[in-house]
Parts: sequence; structure tokens; C-alpha cells
Amino acid sequence: MSDWLAIGALAIVAILIPVAMMVVSWLLRPSVPEQGKRATYESGEIPVGSSRHIRFNIQYYMVALLFVVFDVETVFIIPWTVIFEEAVGELGFVHAFAPMALFIVILLFALAWAWRKGAVSWVKSPRAESQRIE
Repeated sequence: MSDWLAIGALAIVAILIPVAMMVVSWLLRPSVPEQGKRATYESGEIPVGSSRHIRFNIQYYMVALLFVVFDVETVFIIPWTVIFEEAVGELGFVHAFAPMALFIVILLFALAWAWRKGAVSWVKSPRAESQRIE
């Protein structure tokens, strides 16, 4: 039962320390409400209109998602390259190379599918086209 007591004490401490820090910072911080502090600020631009009606381009999300997928690919490929020579000695070339070749082929099919669906091609917004200087 003492193990559960230690876990409970750790959980209480894990909750109390952040709560205490937030309470102390709330008590000590100066409160000077000014109009400038409450205004929205985005990269030096003055906001126009409400942010609830702005539609964001999903392309940023797609690029980030593709980056994560192909970044994770390197996490799997790098250790395989480190042990490849040793694996060839134990398993033979085909048994050491085939799983990684299959993995890379699947990733190439995924990239081709994303390319065909237009996930990699950058879409220009009408606003950007209207502001373009020729």
C-alpha cells in the first residue's frame, strides 16, 4: 500500500506546484489594463474585421503533415542504414534490403498520391493574385 501512497503524494505535488505558481504570479503581477494591450497584434499588421470570418488556407496544414510523414521516414531509414552491413552478413542481402525497399515504395506511392491530389502544389489565393505587381 505504500507504493500507492507514494504515487498519490507525487500526483498531489504535481498538481499543487503548477497551481501555486499560477496563484503567486496572479497575485504579484501588475494589472494595467490599456487599450493597446487588449488589441490584437499580428506581425505588425493592424487587424481588419473579425477573425471569426477569416478562412485560412489548408495548404499550410498539408505541407506540415507531409513534412511530418517524410520526417518520420528518416527516423526509420537512418538506423536501418547503420545496421545494414551487419544485417546483410546475418540475413543475406535480400532479407536485409527487401523490407526497407517495400517501405520506400509505399512512401513513394503515398507521395505520388499526394501529388496527384494536389497536396504538394501551392494554391494561390485570389487576394495574392490581385496584389501581384507585374
